[in-house]
Amino acid sequence: MDDDLQQQFERHRLELRAYCYRMLASPFEADDAVQETFIRAWRSIESFEGRSSLRSWLYRIATNICLDMLRSSQRRARPVDLGPAREPVLANLNELPEVTWLEPVPERLVVAEGGDPAETAVVRDSVRLAFVAALQHLPPRQRAVLILCEVLQWQASEVAELLETTVASVNSALQRARATLQAGKPASDATLSAAERELLDRYVKAFEAYDINALTALIHEDAKQSMPPYDLWLSGRDDIFAWWFGPGIGCKGSRVIPAESANGLPTFGQYKPSPGGGHEPWALQVVELRDGVVGEITFFLNTKTLFPLFGLPDRLDD
Repeated sequence: MDDDLQQQFERHRLELRAYCYRMLASPFEADDAVQETFIRAWRSIESFEGRSSLRSWLYRIATNICLDMLRSSQRRARPVDLGPAREPVLANLNELPEVTWLEPVPERLVVAEGGDPAETAVVRDSVRLAFVAALQHLPPRQRAVLILCEVLQWQASEVAELLETTVASVNSALQRARATLQAGKPASDATLSAAERELLDRYVKAFEAYDINALTALIHEDAKQSMPPYDLWLSGRDDIFAWWFGPGIGCKGSRVIPAESANGLPTFGQYKPSPGGGHEPWALQVVELRDGVVGEITFFLNTKTLFPLFGLPDRLDD
């Protein structure tokens, strides 16, 4: 690939990856989509006549790739999207191999470092786990319309040209998408305050100590917990503790270390005690704060792929 052209492509890699992640809900598939975008663009560069910007042209290619990928795959989801909360008993812990789960993404892969604070806040909001999960409820073309118009602030005429449709069709799709997504709309959330960072420090210490009294003060009474790839999710602090001190007692003695932010949220690597000594990977904990305490914890258990993605070590020695 011509070096100058490659540099032009690379300038758009991060924003294209963020766009594809919102469309596909997987950082790995998003990377594949961006790479395929660059390959197709390189192969057809002679047909690019400059009637639109290179950026718009790359978005058109990326959109078509995402739509093709979504045509043959099922909607990615979180456990909370699949049914009601259930009792914290082992019999309710079922792995659903037919479900493709939403995957977290490291912030560095979708948020530009040192960017405008207002723009960075918008990007962070638009990759929140709840928002990305809500996007997956939309038909793929509606999803693309809403992301392009609401998140990237494209004009309806620009989106119509990209999707090769009419402005009226774009506006109609946007209206339907807004109605579907209203409940999942993210609230703006600034960088963590000193008090929130101190709260998270206390949460980590309390979790490592398995101190139920300290944890009670730090976790919301109506908190939620989920553990993909298992479909079980828990609602309420009492049920969460019933799990932690019952079927999940193996987490006692864990070590918890800070990780790169996932989807703009506080994130930690959890390591359970290993029978042979030291600690082995158990979960990527993504924590959401609400009302000044911990409101939701997602334990992503696919450490084999997620720990390397987030730069976490494969074990901790004593």
